[in-house]
Parts: sequence; structure tokens; C-alpha cells
Amino acid sequence: MFRIIRRFFALVSLLLITLLFLDFTGIAQYWWGWIARIQFVPAFLSINALSIIFLLLLTLIFGRLYCSVICPLGIFQDVVAHIKNWVSKKNNRIKYTYESPKTWMRIGVMVIFVILLILGLSNIIGTTIASFIEPYSAYGRIVSSLFAPIYKGGNNIIADLFVDSDYYRFYQVEIYNYLPITIIGIVTFIVVGIISWIGGRAYCNTICPVGTILGFLSKYSLYKPVIDVKKCNGCAKCAINCKASCIDAKNHTIDYSRCVVCMNCLNNCSKGAIKYQRKSKKCARINKEIDNSRRNFMTISSIIATTSIMKATDKTIDGGLAPLIGKQSPIRKTKIVPPGSVSLDHLQKHCTGCQLCISVCLNGVLRPSTNLTNFMQPVVEYDKGYCRPECVSCSNVCPVGAFHPISVEEKSSIQIGRAVVKLDECIISSKGKRCGNCADKCPTGAIKIIPINPSDERSRYMPIVNESKCIGCGACEYYCPVRPLSAIYVIGNDVHHSI
Repeated sequence: MFRIIRRFFALVSLLLITLLFLDFTGIAQYWWGWIARIQFVPAFLSINALSIIFLLLLTLIFGRLYCSVICPLGIFQDVVAHIKNWVSKKNNRIKYTYESPKTWMRIGVMVIFVILLILGLSNIIGTTIASFIEPYSAYGRIVSSLFAPIYKGGNNIIADLFVDSDYYRFYQVEIYNYLPITIIGIVTFIVVGIISWIGGRAYCNTICPVGTILGFLSKYSLYKPVIDVKKCNGCAKCAINCKASCIDAKNHTIDYSRCVVCMNCLNNCSKGAIKYQRKSKKCARINKEIDNSRRNFMTISSIIATTSIMKATDKTIDGGLAPLIGKQSPIRKTKIVPPGSVSLDHLQKHCTGCQLCISVCLNGVLRPSTNLTNFMQPVVEYDKGYCRPECVSCSNVCPVGAFHPISVEEKSSIQIGRAVVKLDECIISSKGKRCGNCADKCPTGAIKIIPINPSDERSRYMPIVNESKCIGCGACEYYCPVRPLSAIYVIGNDVHHSI
């Protein structure tokens, strides 16, 4: 029963986290966006004290429950192991053997990870490299680069089927392909998959820094799986089915620093020789008699809220949102980063490149950077849309503190950049044609069309930008009819201003 409960909550958790990266309607973020904030490294980086305290207490009471029920990459490894078992048709008789702990390797990787995070406070490269082995961000890149295009493609097929019936619950969404991120997602998927196929939880217990930290705490957990040597007949079924390879059946010991509380050993012991129980003086006496350690295994309790059925909502668009063909983004002197990220420097030092903010961007504005100075981190471009003043999705989903949550009212007063006009390319100033798209579409009224020579009644007109009103949303750049580069474009602010 313990194993069934764990598997149920683990699958629900994996489904909810996966939907966070697949959903393009905002529903998933609204109902269970909190699940990203209780991931260990994001909670630590965002200084989310409640989540950190919760995860530490959870580990000290029940063991590494986080690794088997909450961590998406950990659950993904369990899925791979289960598929291996199904393919081999051995009915949960996965052949694992006890392996001595690779303590120095685990500590070494963790020390390097911590150093990289510290370097990230002053150097973006540190945080970027550290994010490659951080489990939550690694899983996010797998889903956003591999599964999201398939999910959106299926949505588009359904939308095509219903369009003739005037049913618009499903609507077409654009599928973006960022090759460098896709390659990283594929490599991560293959590497973690192979390690899990061959060694079960080897990634968790040799590479993952979160596993090392929680493994140290789990040695002192209140509840532990205990081997009763009086009942044990030495069949080693527990060790054969231990994905963490932490049960030494010969010496009746369990390495609790590696145990991820999967409950396979309890389920496969036909003699009932292993029980998940509270640490007690009686257990201590037994330990002394048989000269081995008494450790822990998991039980009940996890944190996942009830699953919600996801359905797409009607997409509200204003007139003229049809995709523009051939639009290209200009080379900007200063990169544009989204509202809530405070500054380019703040984003670079805190972002782990998990791609969640990019996944929830409803307007196609955010995309992962391929520049080495901020690789995999979100940057703003306006060739596919503009940053709508009423949308605050990206600022409210970031679990690592790279974005500060903002309200719609706050966003309307944050200047992330400012528009610049290239008069020699503007069709109303250079060719005398009618246009005015930039002024018509500007949500803050920062752009006006005025005569170049006010004293001449036949003077041509030109757009001017009032920088004190411009928030850098990019509506002018997006709607500018000039191709391939707009005659008006936005340059970013190193530090965001309030207007």
C-alpha cells in the first residue's frame, strides 16, 4: 500500500509539473504554479523560507521523500526504470545489486555546484553551468524542447478539425524551435535516460547535488526502513529491487543517504522482514545486537494538490494580430529583459534557464538566448508579438527569484526599454505614405505623428517618441509595416525604471 500511495502522488506530481511547461493558456500556472516553487534549488535561490523549511522537515521526518514524489527528474528516472522492467518482462524483478557509496564523487560534484552558484552571483557562466545538473531546470528543458512542440502540434491538429464547426476552444498556436536548447534537451534526456536504464537512481546518488544534501539529512530521519534479521531469510529480493542500490542484504544494512523511499523493498519482501517505522530505543538495541545500521524508508504524506483537468480557454486577440511575414529582430545595443526581472544583471545572476517563463509567454515574446553571455536565459524579441501590458504571466511563475512578482498596474509603469525611430526608413517620413501604426497601437500614447516642418503646410510627417511615457512593450516595433527590420525598434534598459 505504501508503494501504491507513493506512485500515485509521484505520477500526479510529474503530470502537474509537466503541464506547467506545456500549458499555453495560463490555467496550469493559476491552479498549481506553486509546485515549481517547492522545488529545492528554486526555493533556495529565491530565498523561499517556507518551502525550504518544509522540504528540510519532510526529509528529517520521512527521508528523501522529495526525491521520489516531488522532484520531476527523480520521478522521470523511476518511469524509465519501470519501462525497462516492462520491456524485459520480469515483473518488477529488476536486477540491481548493492554498490558501495561513491561519497567523494558526490561531495565533489556538490562542492563544484555550490562554487558555480556562488560564482553566478558575479558571473552568469557559473549559474548557467550549474543549471545543467540542477534537476528541476534540467527536466524543464527536456519538456519545453521535446514534448511542448508535440503537445502544441496535437493542439493545432484538433483546432483544424473544429474550425469548420465554429468551435474555438482550441486555437492555433505557433511552435517555436530553438535549436541549441533543443539539442541540450535531447542530450539531457538521453544521458539521464541511459543512466536510469542501467543504474536506476545512479544519477540521483552520484551527480545530483540536491540528492547529496538531502541524503545527508535523511540519515537522521525519524522514520526509517528497518531490517529484522530474525525474519530475514537472506533471499536478497530487497536488494535486487532497490533502484538506489543501497541495500546490503548480506550484512542487513541500508545506506539511508541513498535511499529514495521508493518502497520496493517492503513490497518484495515475502517474509515481512523490512518495515518502515519510527526510530526507537528498541530499534537501537536491535541495531547493536546485529551490528548494523538502522535506516529509513518513506511512507505516506506528500504535497501535491488535487489534479485539475486542463482545458484551453478562448484566446482574446485584438484586430490586426495576424502574423507578419518576414519580420526580423534588430541587433540591440542592450538586451531587453521582461518586467519584474529588475535589471539585466539581476536576471543573469539568478536565472537557471528552466524555460518555464518562456513556456507560459502567451504572446511569443520570450525566447531562450543563444548568446554565451546569457545562454538559455529569456530575452525579449518583438518579431512574433509584443509584450501586452495586461499580461504578467512570466513574472508570476519564476520559482528561482529571477523575476519579482508584479501586478498589471505595476507592469504598466515599468519601463523595460524605449523606442527609437529610424526616420530614413519610416514610410511616412521618407516616402510620404500614410501609416501611423506605431502611434495607433501604442498602449501608453507615447508616440505622436507630427509634421517635420510645422511651418510648412505640405510638410511630411514623422513619428516622435515621448520617452517619459514609453514602457518598451514593443507594440510599435511589431506593428511597423517596414520589412525586414522595423523602422521603429526598442532598445533595452540595463536597469528598469518606473514612469
